[in-house]
Amino acid sequence: MNATTVQQIREHMPVVCSNGVQFGVVDQVEGQFIKLTAKNSPDNQHHWIPLEWVTFVDDQVHVDRPGDQAMREWLSQPPVPTGV
Repeated sequence: MNATTVQQIREHMPVVCSNGVQFGVVDQVEGQFIKLTAKNSPDNQHHWIPLEWVTFVDDQVHVDRPGDQAMREWLSQPPVPTGV
């Protein structure tokens, strides 16, 4: 993931899994993670996915795994900053 790609990620962009289905919406980028909106979450909570999952960004954020896997692996609590 390069800095240019990260800079392309904008608030309210759809997040799409590898099988082309939207599973989240960007709230904001926080360090090395994308915080997803709670409003568009199945459990009405924020979730975080690592930027390393992102394969490319166009009008959507595309990730490298199917949605069911992404939802099993996303964080349900804010990530702990490294170096603390």
